Amino acid sequence: MSSEIGVLALRLEGPMQSWGYDSQFNRRHTALFPTKSALAGLCCAAMGLSRGSDKEKDTLKKFSQLKLLSISIPKANKKEKLSVKRMQDYHTVGGGYDPKNTHEAGSITKTAEGKPRVKKGQPLAVLTYRQYLNDASFLALLKGDKEFLETIANHLKNPTWGIWLGRKACIPSAPVFAGIFKSEEKAVWSLCKLPLKAFSYMEEVNSFESGIDSYMDQPVSFALYERKFSPRRIMIHEAEPAENNN
Repeated sequence: MSSEIGVLALRLEGPMQSWGYDSQFNRRHTALFPTKSALAGLCCAAMGLSRGSDKEKDTLKKFSQLKLLSISIPKANKKEKLSVKRMQDYHTVGGGYDPKNTHEAGSITKTAEGKPRVKKGQPLAVLTYRQYLNDASFLALLKGDKEFLETIANHLKNPTWGIWLGRKACIPSAPVFAGIFKSEEKAVWSLCKLPLKAFSYMEEVNSFESGIDSYMDQPVSFALYERKFSPRRIMIHEAEPAENNN
């Protein structure tokens, strides 16, 4: 790793986004800002890293050294600004499969004991509620080792696997890679033509007392049965009035 610091800008735009946090299987909420775990997963997918592999673990270790700044970019139509809204999707999982078909049996949901959820030979569907953000747009800035960020950038330009905004249903409507810059301020001005204080944003801070909340979204491992996360301290800043942005 080099000693030079850079800032990787990610453009996060799409009809739907979902940044899961504090979620259980049947109720999956979305945060109002992108989570670091979701962005790490997006980058690992672009790099083609298998879950639980040594390369993935090494990449997540380097990723933990990056500082994330997530900026909410207001969207507007011809008449007015569009407020970000949460949409909740009624969703079913595991129904309609044939327990006798070896190719379909693996899709049937399991009980806590690992047994298929079936009744009278028919699989039982599990009801889930999944949240999404509509009319949201973000600029995510990852600050850290420039050499590592350039490696990620090269894969984002030509991803090995598909990348999405939190879930597979949330396809980006614009290229995710937005450039590498010398500082966060230069990235915001170059891409948005306004200073950082003109936007609401969430930044990752260095100490507990500097933040107002903790997110358990610092990924340690994405291995299927050994998913691990550590806490990350954050601070949220509200946009200043337009007259103060000159």
